[in-house]
Amino acid sequence: MNNQSQAVQLLYNTYPFPPEPLLDEPPPGYNWRWNWTAAYNFCTGRKPPSQNVRILDAGCGTGVRTEYLIMLNPEAEIVGIDLSEKALEIAQERCQKSGVASQHHAPISFHHLNLENAATLPGQFDLINCVGVLHHLPDPIKGIQALARKLAPGGIFHIFVYAELGRWEIQLMQKAISFLQGDKQGDYKDGVFVGRKLFELLPENNRIVKREKERWSLENHRDESFADMYVHPQETDYNIDTLFELIEASGLEFIGFSNPQYWELERLIGQSEELMERSKKLSDRQRYRLTELLDPENITHYEFFLGKPPLTQIDWSEDELLLSAIPELHPCLYGWPSQSLLDYNYQSVKLTDQEYQFLQACQGNLSVKEILANIALDLPTVRSLQERQLMILTPY
Repeated sequence: MNNQSQAVQLLYNTYPFPPEPLLDEPPPGYNWRWNWTAAYNFCTGRKPPSQNVRILDAGCGTGVRTEYLIMLNPEAEIVGIDLSEKALEIAQERCQKSGVASQHHAPISFHHLNLENAATLPGQFDLINCVGVLHHLPDPIKGIQALARKLAPGGIFHIFVYAELGRWEIQLMQKAISFLQGDKQGDYKDGVFVGRKLFELLPENNRIVKREKERWSLENHRDESFADMYVHPQETDYNIDTLFELIEASGLEFIGFSNPQYWELERLIGQSEELMERSKKLSDRQRYRLTELLDPENITHYEFFLGKPPLTQIDWSEDELLLSAIPELHPCLYGWPSQSLLDYNYQSVKLTDQEYQFLQACQGNLSVKEILANIALDLPTVRSLQERQLMILTPY
């Protein structure tokens, strides 16, 4: 282990992260990105062929995400790896204490392992989850390549890394703390002390203070979160250009951002027909770059999916294909059964009477055609239910 990795290990042994409390019950709600069926559907437009899959939580920390992966994927084998022994202890305790581990139907294991050494894990994985980790590696390209080799053909890879534009104030504070720490750099408790004192002393209208209060203070009241943000010894922040250099180095296919609403250029310049026409001449990557340049404050990270071929995305525009498909409810709906509910992204949805009746009939045993024989709903509306990810289809 090199010096940078040792420094990161010491940080997370000092301040295990994330610092969420341990519960005596399963975690609330869901994150659809950690549900195999929902994530596979987002990437391909269909239900996955199997639930008996292997999932790797690469850089699992204290197990907050791992606990959700266990709860949301009862038939999947779950493997968690991390470089912090202390965080791994908490992760295992978390999953036992909440009861999700004892109720799981497949193996669960945790390993003290650097991401770069993922090759030592047996077999390959259908879903790899790597949230908030690659940007803390001494060599993120080496890390993403190591994980890409562990992705099974047809598998998907969910990644979260930092974006430089929305973290500008964080970068300034990180540098200020390091100046004042001097030869105490690496003493993370001292770093937290220095950072807290700076926020206490700076005027309220200071840009760094304003950004902290507006965006981060709710989580940063805990020293673990404050240390992770402001005194981390290793961080790489990306822009669209450097992000796609990382993606290309992985050798995998870019499927898409998991927050596509942010990347809709129409929300920023859609009122100008002329500018929208000009934007159509740009490549996808240029449009992504333009979006973040025009809305830098809200781009603090990139969250996206990669895939390893063969991974076929289904086009449901053909009527016969849609009519023969078997529909089921999306697994991440909050408030069902009701005509007013929250979708997979916790956005409010109001269903018409016919949409509600259709979704009630989506039990995984009837085709779209068979359901429509008893419900007056047109195919464009059925297609809309799939596009809005209120239901998931299995091609016949």
